Amino acid sequence: MSDLVLIGVYALGAGAVVGVVGEVALRLLRKRSIILHVCVLLTITVASVVAGVAAVAHAMFLSAHDLQVVLITVGASAAVSLGVGATFGHRLATASVWATQARERERQLEAGRRDLVAWVSHDLRTPLAGLRAMAEALEDNIVQDPATVAEYHRRIRIETDRMAYLVDDLFELSRINAGALRLALSSVPLGDVVSDAIATTAPLAAMRGVRILARESGWPIVTAGEPELSRVVANLLVNSVRYTPPDGTVVVDAGAERGEVWLAVSDTCGGIPEADLPRVFDVAFRGERSRTPQPQDGGPGNAAAGGGLGLAIVRGLVEAHGGHVGVRNTDNGCRFEVRIPASSLGSRT
Repeated sequence: MSDLVLIGVYALGAGAVVGVVGEVALRLLRKRSIILHVCVLLTITVASVVAGVAAVAHAMFLSAHDLQVVLITVGASAAVSLGVGATFGHRLATASVWATQARERERQLEAGRRDLVAWVSHDLRTPLAGLRAMAEALEDNIVQDPATVAEYHRRIRIETDRMAYLVDDLFELSRINAGALRLALSSVPLGDVVSDAIATTAPLAAMRGVRILARESGWPIVTAGEPELSRVVANLLVNSVRYTPPDGTVVVDAGAERGEVWLAVSDTCGGIPEADLPRVFDVAFRGERSRTPQPQDGGPGNAAAGGGLGLAIVRGLVEAHGGHVGVRNTDNGCRFEVRIPASSLGSRT
């Protein structure tokens, strides 16, 4: 019995030494990835077993040959255990990280949905209250002055258009999120799309005193859904014009490189706080803290301004094309850049 106790003491002592070293290592690595922690923990476990067996075998005064046999056997078993454990540990760690990211993403989406409901409720309730008041005033003949009656009719049309744009944005966003968006891809001259978007945005730009600049030629051709691409460019232009102060400039440029076509819309808005940059394309994020649009009296800018959905729609449509969109600050404003796969890089219009 005393021999068994001695063997246990040797095994516990060797394992304890390895455990202490492992504890120190884990403390030093506490800020590293979970995968590294799993691998270190697995190594400590196997090493403690190997150390215990080696200590006991050495204490038993085995012959050199027998000691080598024991150590080779334990070493081979340890190598297999580490290999299998590392493989499955990596899978478990990856699954854990993925699950954590999925929960965080779900939390963000849920927060975005709540924000969207709040924004839309406000943006629908406010104009509806105004429409009801003006309609009641006209119905009860409280307003009879022709100029005032005409103004009420104009305001009713403006608010109706704004709500119609908001409903269209909600429908487009719901199609994107539900995966129901189907693109009819074709070769689209980007210059024509930009020209149409500039023409649509021109009244808002003129009213705000903002200049829109774009090259006259050299635009690439891209494989895309033309209505969706037009929506992307128009939303980016309206967004930049709305947030650019009077006498500011919005520049539209494009090019092709490394199998991609890029489109950039740069403005002189003064920039976006760095903390807000990752949230610019989130649903219902309008960024009033960074860029405050001036009130508009109708027009496409006001209509599209609805619930802070324009840039979220841009991201959804661009990703539906297999591309990506980003934003960064420049010296006196910010630059939105869209990149999507090209059709023929050498073609220009």
